[in-house]
Amino acid sequence: MSPEEKPFSPEMIPEPWRQAELAPPWTAPKPPRRLLHLGLLLATVVTTVIAGALQQGVNPLETPALLYTGIPFSFTLLLILGAHEMGHYLVSRRHGLDVTLPYFLPGPPIIYIPFVGWIPMIIGTFGAFIRIRSPIRDKRTLLDVGCSGPLTGVLVAIPVILLGLKLSTVTVIGGGEETITLGEPLLFKLLSWLALGPMTPEENIILHPVAFAGWIGLLVTALNLIPVGQLDGGHVAYALFPEYQRYISLGGIGLLVICGVIFWQGWLLWAVLLVFLGWRHPPPYEFWVPLDRRRRVLGIVTIVVFGLTFSPAPFILG
Repeated sequence: MSPEEKPFSPEMIPEPWRQAELAPPWTAPKPPRRLLHLGLLLATVVTTVIAGALQQGVNPLETPALLYTGIPFSFTLLLILGAHEMGHYLVSRRHGLDVTLPYFLPGPPIIYIPFVGWIPMIIGTFGAFIRIRSPIRDKRTLLDVGCSGPLTGVLVAIPVILLGLKLSTVTVIGGGEETITLGEPLLFKLLSWLALGPMTPEENIILHPVAFAGWIGLLVTALNLIPVGQLDGGHVAYALFPEYQRYISLGGIGLLVICGVIFWQGWLLWAVLLVFLGWRHPPPYEFWVPLDRRRRVLGIVTIVVFGLTFSPAPFILG
């Protein structure tokens, strides 16, 4: 008999839930700090606009009037990130959870490294997140919240990428100069084929800022869907396969280590970070409530999206 088939009894409730007087999921939410959320959003707009202008070769100190060239990148990236977080927010509110509005995290568009000089940070943001301050009630809520952000973000990213690819330029690869090439996840390859048709190995796409922002949106989706700990992918994995969550989480970390050794060393940093943050997933408030068929299908679709957006080598130097 599997864990989900056992009849419920009070002894099945985890000890921490029985001993602590925890607020139930339907507790009235705290008032939002609207000025803080708005201030962080405006700061992120500024840093991403500067980052977008730097991508276009603009020096903000010498030609500040050309900062407008960073607007397409900034608007598109924040649209995708905002859609992702609002997906989480709206579904959380629908389930009666105490949840904050999205926190956008501005990042320095350029940093100074000793003996190297000033280095652009490419995107000008560390992403966005929401805080859920009440316990997750059951696996249905857990799956709905976990998959809502990535699926919403991807649905926005797909038309954005198609538009950006139409605005991009196709060139022939030259030799002799070392460049950084962006890895293409399966979904991006499919969208490139739809927008630009078949391409020869000698051809290369110079991404329009809108397409580049869409590519980052797919990378963010893949990062969130890694099935480890309390990432979105960890939520989905626990909701679908609670008895195998530990093995799935360790397998996700193992995947990052393998990709880090073979393809891109940045995955090793992510693996260490996820181990530090925790690879286990706590049980929901009413963990005995089973998933319905519709949610199981939705969870499988989310896993497929992870496979379509994950790239073993997102950055290739050559």
